[in-house]
Amino acid sequence: MAEFKRIPISEIVIPERLRAVEEEHALAIAQSIVEHGLINPITVRPTPNAKGGKYTLVAGAHRIRAEQINEESEIDATIVEGDKAEAQLIEITENLFRNELSVIDRAVFVQAYRDIWEHKHGKIAAGRPGNRINLIQLIADEADAGGGFTRHVADRMGLSVAAVKRLSQIAQNLHPDVRSAVRGTPTADNQSVLLKIAKMEPVKQRQTAVAFRAEPDLKKALALVEPAPPLSKKQVEQATLLSRLVTAWEDASEETRTQFLEHIGLGEGGDALMVQIRSEARDE
Repeated sequence: MAEFKRIPISEIVIPERLRAVEEEHALAIAQSIVEHGLINPITVRPTPNAKGGKYTLVAGAHRIRAEQINEESEIDATIVEGDKAEAQLIEITENLFRNELSVIDRAVFVQAYRDIWEHKHGKIAAGRPGNRINLIQLIADEADAGGGFTRHVADRMGLSVAAVKRLSQIAQNLHPDVRSAVRGTPTADNQSVLLKIAKMEPVKQRQTAVAFRAEPDLKKALALVEPAPPLSKKQVEQATLLSRLVTAWEDASEETRTQFLEHIGLGEGGDALMVQIRSEARDE
């Protein structure tokens, strides 16, 4: 059973988080706390053997940072029982449906939820009745067209099932180096771009991450690692003809050049540009 109490921040151990604390977001929460108080308490669990602190944070890293900004030494907390995996599931559940999450953070949380659930309860697969009750509520085999994890997340987030599946594609295929490089930038909230990068080979993704750090303009960064598209057969033929025309012009005599200009309707007279062209042709 959960217990609510006010606890010292110094007694809280903050483990590595799926979502890093963003100082600007913490500052906004700090201001809100000054005006309205802490509306939602943080969630903690007792630390096994009290190593480093009496409690381990489950959810609320930004709220803790906000209280520190406000120079508070204590914070309201809900204390729950549970192991590390259960604590991570609570953290993800609380964060997954927040509006301020970027696309990349939502993708990471969606995938992490499934990974942790399967690690704790076993691989989700069709025909495993032992998981059926939990599947209906939390996570299900993708073959379950009537509901499942994708439908559950879609309903809670107000998104389509297709959108949630795209988040899963990003989470499963986007290289960690890319996640790190784009986090905190507008690209982190650009789903179409993230999907495009996620379809690239891992080596190309790592090269993109390096290029993006050097060149903040993503289009230019991608141009550094993506080869130019191959020319079509027609483009190759036309490029060859142009090369031959240039070579022929350079080799032609003044008389031949004049005859050519007359042939294409640019003989004596004409506008100033063509007069200049003919003059340069005679001077060479």
